[in-house]
Amino acid sequence: MKMMKKRKLTQSDHQQQMKSHYSSPKKRRLILKKTHSIPQSSLEMKMGSFYIPKENPDKPLGEDAHIYDEEFNTIAIADGVGSWARKGIDAGEYARALMENALFSIQNQPKGAVDPKQVLNEAFLNTEAKGSSTACIITLNGDNSLNAANLGDSGFMVIRQGRVVYQSPSQQHSFNCPYQIGNGTRDTPNSAKEIVFPVETGDIIVAGTDGLFDNMFPAEIEDVVELCLKEENSPDLMAWTIGRVARQKSRYEYSISPFTEAAMDAGYDIYDYLGGKYDDVTVVVAFIQERNSSADSSSSSSSSS
Repeated sequence: MKMMKKRKLTQSDHQQQMKSHYSSPKKRRLILKKTHSIPQSSLEMKMGSFYIPKENPDKPLGEDAHIYDEEFNTIAIADGVGSWARKGIDAGEYARALMENALFSIQNQPKGAVDPKQVLNEAFLNTEAKGSSTACIITLNGDNSLNAANLGDSGFMVIRQGRVVYQSPSQQHSFNCPYQIGNGTRDTPNSAKEIVFPVETGDIIVAGTDGLFDNMFPAEIEDVVELCLKEENSPDLMAWTIGRVARQKSRYEYSISPFTEAAMDAGYDIYDYLGGKYDDVTVVVAFIQERNSSADSSSSSSSSS
């Protein structure tokens, strides 16, 4: 991506996720709002994720980051803008800090009424690391609708009965130059597109960074999801499978990828952009299901990409 934009990972596919839990952090700024009685959704999200960074010994954690919290039915994804490397800055540090602050904000909001734009704004205000990143915050609120704030070219799709019924639009200033927040960027959290989309039992949410969506067409993701459902895969295993396919396609040299088509749409020569786009790949999968009222515990997870 253009600007306007150490712990070691093992080589095991399953260990690439590097899950860790953020505990009560440093003092942060919160935007306080008056709240009233919040209706609880009759649905919930059962979630899992997979992350595989590019092979780069200088940045073993890559530049993506994500978190999810099943208690608050919320997902957040960030993709650090790689062109900061020209200035000696690891934008992955910004993305990871942004997601840590997003998790803190989420867990200080009313359950069933998480405000994605507010989460993004609070995370932005509390992130001091250098760099910038895209961001996508997705939550299931009390009216059984997904509410999202999406800034840049990370995003999500909703699959219903085997077909994509919604995909969030990408925000780009120009080809491969997504909207981003951080140090010295013209974009702000208010630049994020706010999305509301009703969901129902059986829907599957596939969220990810551009490492996913630049390498797999919606129909290809549909096919993988269908295969995983036949195998009765968990959200974690489905995310792993989608992520591995995206990584494989990112290494293709002569195929037509979504990234190739975007380059052609922007007026570039197809032969300069044939094949996949080798990048960090983050995938978060959520199954929409009836709420389990007897459940007494939920999970919160974070991962550096």
